[in-house]
Amino acid sequence: MRLQGKRVLCFVEHEFEDLELWYPVLRLREEGATVELAGPEARTKYIGKYGVPCETDKSLDEIRPQDYDGVLVPGGWAPDKLRRYPQVLSFIQAMDQAKKPIGHICHAGWVLISARILQGVKTTSTPGIKDDMENAGAIWVDEEVVVDGHIVGSRRPPDLPAYAKAFADLLAQ
Repeated sequence: MRLQGKRVLCFVEHEFEDLELWYPVLRLREEGATVELAGPEARTKYIGKYGVPCETDKSLDEIRPQDYDGVLVPGGWAPDKLRRYPQVLSFIQAMDQAKKPIGHICHAGWVLISARILQGVKTTSTPGIKDDMENAGAIWVDEEVVVDGHIVGSRRPPDLPAYAKAFADLLAQ
């Protein structure tokens, strides 16, 4: 299991895109990584856009970037909520400073925009936030997955196999 000993945090809020949360989480766990879910409150149930629940392991106040090797931000409507929490933005900024893998898919780019880490970064997202990404300084491309250094971006659920593989490959390095 090539990801044994790796720790990844995945942010959660209500109305996350169900597949964009669960597909990468399960893929990384299958490869031996420990993946923890963090949201505003610990041990709380959050419901995805299509009704699939998850329960958080930790609250935003309990997480420390130095405890993790990578971070995932799922899409859906959750990113618009997550980017309002200072703890989420400071966590993303710290992971960026440490050049640890940051995965974002679909609308999750909003969190990276609010963290102000996209200047000059080649990435992608759902086309619906292309203008937002470019206005934040990203070099936006329409591809299923884009890896620029430690940042892995993807567009939408059909791209999940390529996205999860690229993130796992980066985490394994």
